[in-house]
Amino acid sequence: MNFKNPAPFSPALGVIFHPRFPSELLADFSRRVEAAGFDELWLWDDCFLPGALTSAALALSATRKIKVGIGLLPATAYNPLFSAMELTTLARAFPGRILPGFGHGVGPWMAQIGALSRSSLKAVTETVTAVRHLLSGDAVTMQGEVVRLNQVQMQIVPECVPPLYVGAMREKTLRLAGRIGDGTILTGMSSPDYVRWAWAHIRAGLSDGGRSQHRVVAYLDVKVSPDGRLARDAACRSLAARLPWADVQIQTSGIGAEITDYLATHTREDVAQGMPDTWLDTFTASGTPEQVVASIERLAAAGVDSVAFQPLDGDPACLDEYIRYLMPLLRPDGWNG
Repeated sequence: MNFKNPAPFSPALGVIFHPRFPSELLADFSRRVEAAGFDELWLWDDCFLPGALTSAALALSATRKIKVGIGLLPATAYNPLFSAMELTTLARAFPGRILPGFGHGVGPWMAQIGALSRSSLKAVTETVTAVRHLLSGDAVTMQGEVVRLNQVQMQIVPECVPPLYVGAMREKTLRLAGRIGDGTILTGMSSPDYVRWAWAHIRAGLSDGGRSQHRVVAYLDVKVSPDGRLARDAACRSLAARLPWADVQIQTSGIGAEITDYLATHTREDVAQGMPDTWLDTFTASGTPEQVVASIERLAAAGVDSVAFQPLDGDPACLDEYIRYLMPLLRPDGWNG
């Protein structure tokens, strides 16, 4: 098989509803996202915060056609049967509108709740494989390292089986996502160069699994204002706080050596105050509406099928900015696919 990055195109557009946002705002937030012409709403399943599966039910019930993604359900914490049961409910009630994703989970959190696996990679492999078979109505027997099922079978299954996404950052999980997933979810700070690097590993996984269809979703920090400098300063402060741990995104960004050298000799405050514009353009979509649209187009050209706008520092008011300043440029006819 021959795989290649998709040609430049207009990607699907999504917005993230952060779990720190008040849950009572979710229904209205979802309706506004749909009315503005977005294609997707993405939810997170972070420990100690409101859950993504019940949030997905709220969002789907409040809207008519927008798709709702979950990124991510930690594979080490979710039993495949109960995952399949919950996803069946959503997929039958809202066919074609739920996009569930599974991932490793945050290591310290998984340890804290007693769900840390010796191999989270195997946990993702076994969980996604089992959930796929269960949603298809198969009787599943699996004696894996994490998943142990004995002739487990759903009595009712979705007529429209939802695609299963895998959250991935590094080589092994990206290849796994291509091999067993219908799509890959890339975290924030995914530069165009990183996306192209990720696609190389995803394509290898597609070849391993004999698969040809795959979709990539990328989270993207988006901050927009007619005062471009104001928006970029805000993005700069947020980015400075996360640069130290974004090793793989930095290494594959095309400016990794420059960033590594600078971080070795400067404090976070130095970085926040003196960050070059090239760093912002590499890892965020920030500035004037025109600057933000250009950043989205660069990410799409790298092979992203869906760009999920990540409100800066978990600020739900960012949605107002997206609707006012970006959607007239990105969806001038108000179309929502």
